[in-house]
Parts: sequence; C-alpha cells; structure tokens
Amino acid sequence: MNLEIATKSSILIVNNVEESLSKILAIYPTHQTRVIKNEEKDEFQIEQANKALKEAYIASNETKYIFLCGATFRVEAQNALLKLLEEPPANIVFILLISSKNSLLPTIYSRLPYINLKKSIEKEDIELNIKKLDLKDIYSFIKNSQKITKNEAINIVETILIKANREKVKFNQKELDVFFKSIKLLELNSKPTTVLSYLLLSILEKE
Repeated sequence: MNLEIATKSSILIVNNVEESLSKILAIYPTHQTRVIKNEEKDEFQIEQANKALKEAYIASNETKYIFLCGATFRVEAQNALLKLLEEPPANIVFILLISSKNSLLPTIYSRLPYINLKKSIEKEDIELNIKKLDLKDIYSFIKNSQKITKNEAINIVETILIKANREKVKFNQKELDVFFKSIKLLELNSKPTTVLSYLLLSILEKE
C-alpha cells in the first residue's frame, strides 16, 4: 500500500476499512489527526456526520486531518456533509475511507479526488453457465455456498459479471443495477446466500 500524507480532501478506496485505517494512520501526525467512525456498525450515519461538522469548526493553526470511515455511508449523512466537503474550513483536510465507491453519492465522489488502494484480486471462475442458467443450477450453487463470507460473496458477484461479459451476455442498466445493489446489500451484512439467490434469479428472468 503506497501512501503519502494527503494535502487536500480525498477518498481512499480500500479492501478493509479497519485494517487499512491502522496502516494509514501510521504516517499521519497523531496530534493533528481525528478519526470519526461508527463504533457499533460498519455504516457511517448522521451521528458521525454531526461529529465531523463539530470537529471541522474547531479552529486549528495547523492542518487537521479528519478521517471519515465506513464500509457504507448513509445518504442522510452524506447530504449533511456535502457543503462541508466542498468548502472545508481553513486547515481542514477530510479523508473518506471506504470499501466501495458505489456507497457514495455522485455529488460527493464527483467532487473529491479518489485513490483506489484495493489489492488486485484475481477472480476465480465459478461453475455456472450464465447463458443457460436454470433453477437446478441455482439451487445447487446456493446449496454449496452456505458457509461463504461476505467478502467471498462480493467476489462471486463480481466474478459473475466478469464471466457474463466474457460469455457475451449483455445487461441493460436496470439489470446492471441488480449487481451493484447486491454488492451494497452484502456490504450492509445481508445474508450472502439470500443476496446470491436474488442475483441469480434476476439473471434467470432476463429476457
């Protein structure tokens, strides 16, 4: 993970927010750094947004780095932060630490530079014929996926999309949104087999 201290507000996209945070904080001056995150969930909510607002308006003669961390960011929290992120007070640098750019509103990620620090993970193939998917295949696949983790399920969703593209299976925007929604549901800790069933059944119903 190649890192350097940010000179302006930015978004860092990482594989795991908690693990990456400890590594990133190591290069920042402790007395000038603040971390705001939800201690109970992986979601950045309005309570954390309000803390960020208060912290940002505490005057500082030195550059103060405020880390906003969450696997996902609640829409209300993002809207509360929008103006602050666009026009931060003097000497304030915001660093959003997230696991997916898709969890942010376009109004935010289109205004802040972002750096993808995710490790490149080679996608393993899956034993599914996307072109000729049937209920028997889906049942068998879900049955064999009972013990997978959230991250493994996200990897499967991405692999299905890559495999479909390789097999020249075309999806319209509405159908692609199902993939993005599946990833968001998994990031919110929905049950992996439920999400994968929803995705595969959606593909099966594709005309």
